[in-house]
Amino acid sequence: MGKPQATSKSSFPQSLAIALFTLGAIGLGLGGGITVAFWGNRRLPVRTSVPTVVLGDQACELTGLDPLTHSLQQVKTVNAIAYDPLPTVSGLWELANRPEVWARLNPAPFPNIAPAAREARVPIVMYHDITPVKDVSWDVTPAEFAEHLRLIQAEGMTPISLERLVNHLRTGAPLPDKPIVLTFDDNYLGQYKYAFPLLKKYGYPAVWSVHTAHVGSPAGKPKATWEQLREMQQSGLIEIASHTVNHIPFDRLTPDQIRTELVESKRVLEQNLGVPVRYFTYAEGIHDAVSKRLVAEAGYEAALTMSLDPYLERTANESEDLLAISRYGQSRFAELPKIAWGGPQTALSLLPSTSRRPIDFTAPVRKRTLTIDGLPLTLVSGGQVTTAHSHTRSQVEEVAAEYIKEAIAVVDGAFFSLESLTSNKMLGPVLSRHSRQAGVFNPGNLGENPLLQGRPLVLIAPDNVRFVPFDAKRHRTLEAIQAELPGVTDAFVGAAWLVRDGQPQPATSFGRLYGFDAHRDRAFWGIDREGRPTIGVTMEMIDSVGLGKILAKAGLHDVVMLDSGASAALAYRGESVMAYEPRPVPHVVALLPPLPPSLPKTPLACGATAQNQNP
Repeated sequence: MGKPQATSKSSFPQSLAIALFTLGAIGLGLGGGITVAFWGNRRLPVRTSVPTVVLGDQACELTGLDPLTHSLQQVKTVNAIAYDPLPTVSGLWELANRPEVWARLNPAPFPNIAPAAREARVPIVMYHDITPVKDVSWDVTPAEFAEHLRLIQAEGMTPISLERLVNHLRTGAPLPDKPIVLTFDDNYLGQYKYAFPLLKKYGYPAVWSVHTAHVGSPAGKPKATWEQLREMQQSGLIEIASHTVNHIPFDRLTPDQIRTELVESKRVLEQNLGVPVRYFTYAEGIHDAVSKRLVAEAGYEAALTMSLDPYLERTANESEDLLAISRYGQSRFAELPKIAWGGPQTALSLLPSTSRRPIDFTAPVRKRTLTIDGLPLTLVSGGQVTTAHSHTRSQVEEVAAEYIKEAIAVVDGAFFSLESLTSNKMLGPVLSRHSRQAGVFNPGNLGENPLLQGRPLVLIAPDNVRFVPFDAKRHRTLEAIQAELPGVTDAFVGAAWLVRDGQPQPATSFGRLYGFDAHRDRAFWGIDREGRPTIGVTMEMIDSVGLGKILAKAGLHDVVMLDSGASAALAYRGESVMAYEPRPVPHVVALLPPLPPSLPKTPLACGATAQNQNP
């Protein structure tokens, strides 16, 4: 078996490669075609710390550009570049000059942890069986696990995938404010029956460590079957890791036996699940220098361990290296909200940007609370976006309960007439997918609409979103807005752009909008730089210009201000996040569960199956 090769190289060839790639994409209409051809035909592997991968007579070499390739491959479709190459070229040039990208181009040599990652604190929590009746002290009941997830949400923590954690540890890539990783050992049936449905409810990712000899076993504590494992893996939330074949601690085995446990468990998992298995979990956490070397030679990118002594438990960032990543036992869960920290806020998510990925309705819905420049915010991102136009005025969670029962998060929407306490009359045209007149276009008051000239007209379709300047003369029919966005299902006029094309908007852009410069509670929605719909509210008062600057720093690309002041309201999973009772409203913007991903998250490099070859 070949050893993983270090990926840290001189930055000169990498920077030269970026420059050549960027310049190569510029031309008389050829940039997009070159870009698509390059990425489509090159098919570089997305992993950077494994041996050469061979399929038949085809070999793929690992390069320092792989992390950037992976980032680009996560874009919903590369083919979009061909239609409009210049923004992509500009975005690549901007991307290539960011510190975070330089870190990714120069990752720490495998299996070291990058110095920048040492500044963060990511706890990994380890669960075993989830069962109504505890057999041992480390069992967890479904009610206890549900309370853990509730606390994660209440404390503003963000569960992240193991893939994202490993990338962070290798490169120092940015993380949410309070990240946490959830792991489940030994493939108990109770994990599938009780934990998996709750993880789906919250949209939280997790890791399942499976010992292959016991899959589907009914003896003792029953284990999940291959069918159940496939169901979990295909949900997009669960990463399957190897936990050996027989769950025998490595201090009881010879090196050859260890190698068999590592290679055979990986082979069986990949054969039955049809996806690469990149991570390993030591049985009882037992490992040494020899077993770590064998883990690397077997093709694993990282390995999880544990300690039987709670005083030796520590965050992932304090681990020995990628082949011995530390975890906390679930008994210390109450301590983790105070431990979790994403590191200094110098990450990509807090840098201004003018580039954005294509609209993505497949991302899990995530709630986060953060403070930027002294302003506390609540943001919810991901999923699909829609609107509801109620027949009366209610709290936003009540509108969602009646019209959009599947909504995960909801924020107050467009401005409305104050002529009566129950009126649902809106200012400007409105079209809602969820209404007693669903799909019926209301053009608004044609006499008043000119007062809204130039404000953002929000257009939502099942697969796209557009923000265009409202034209009172043109946007007065359903056909007119369909011409702007075919398949449009929702439309309304927002108050103003807070962020437009990645840039915070100046005071002059607000025209004569009343109160834009006053300090008020603010509500807003838009699209972040990852292409995800995002809704949010401020938790303290601020003016519109100042808010736009902060939202650009928070990673939003286009943001429209919604009805604010006393109307500002946001509810998450049926519960208001506001410290006051907002004014009832007739219109809301809501986030629904995500669409299923159209492509696998981490396709196997160069083909569907692979084997490691000695160098």
